[in-house]
Amino acid sequence: MLTIHFSPEDILRTRMAPAADPVWELVLSLHLLQGRSSDPLMAHWRQGVTRELRRDAASERLRLLFALNPPRGYFPDFLTPYDSVEGFEAGLEAVRSTPAGILHRDLTVLAGANTLPTSAAPLARGEPEVLRHLTESMSRYRSVALTPYWGRIQAAVEADRTRRARALLDGGVEGLLNSLRPAMIWKSDRLEIHGYPDSRELHLGGRGLLLVPSFFCARTPVALLDPALPPVLVYPVDRLGGLVPGDGAGGAGNGAGREALAALLGRTRAAVLAASDDGCTTGEMARRLHISPAAASQHTAVLRRAGLLVSQRDRNTVLHTLTPLGRAMLDA
Repeated sequence: MLTIHFSPEDILRTRMAPAADPVWELVLSLHLLQGRSSDPLMAHWRQGVTRELRRDAASERLRLLFALNPPRGYFPDFLTPYDSVEGFEAGLEAVRSTPAGILHRDLTVLAGANTLPTSAAPLARGEPEVLRHLTESMSRYRSVALTPYWGRIQAAVEADRTRRARALLDGGVEGLLNSLRPAMIWKSDRLEIHGYPDSRELHLGGRGLLLVPSFFCARTPVALLDPALPPVLVYPVDRLGGLVPGDGAGGAGNGAGREALAALLGRTRAAVLAASDDGCTTGEMARRLHISPAAASQHTAVLRRAGLLVSQRDRNTVLHTLTPLGRAMLDA
């Protein structure tokens, strides 16, 4: 079990990542790709990415990247720098700038349970050419495994962020932390993650905690091993039906598109879809659209069955958010 201890200052400084973290998603997707998961939602993605990498003449250059990310157990902290909260390129620059001492430490831990390629030795010494090669491999892998699917990844993470924002507004940071059940259990001054692969205690020491919702995170949340690094906890989100290339990458909305959507769905259902853009409960939708709660519930049920909405219950309310298909229709 992982136990994260909070002081009052830590509670005040706990926050959510602003969007899907591209480096964390890359690293965790490597674990999923190489693992034995039978999740049917990810079968299409795994088959497509594996096929593309086999055809890729540069796939041999990815060997070091795959070796650094075994499907189970430890993976190096330096691969997921805090800077990636600012975007993919910022994350890669932080990887390239990793001090040799940290590289040597992380790779020594990794080599204790894994066989590493010969290129790991110059990486452990911090040779710039190998670090550049590694980040180029990360970019190449991203273009195959993440970029074609990024719309749905972003939509799934944003749906979760909307849910957590509601919990924060209703109950403060403690409400936010309580909303993370059942993966995590909040107990007044600590967050417990049961089923963690090892037993650890993490004291935040006034630094707060960055919560990172992740599409590719498996059932168990992930924290960095080094307690001196800025505290980050990555946790899984609802995958909203899996991955399809190009899904959810809609463009900017326009009046003609909204009129066409109203003609297709009917004006009330089109309005329900639009109201769900930033997340909306059934009661809020009824008040906003001047319809009864029963009518709002009926319309959201139809849109949910059509794959345009996802509904998540939190105690006595139901929050409706757009799926990638719903967002694409709204923005068409």
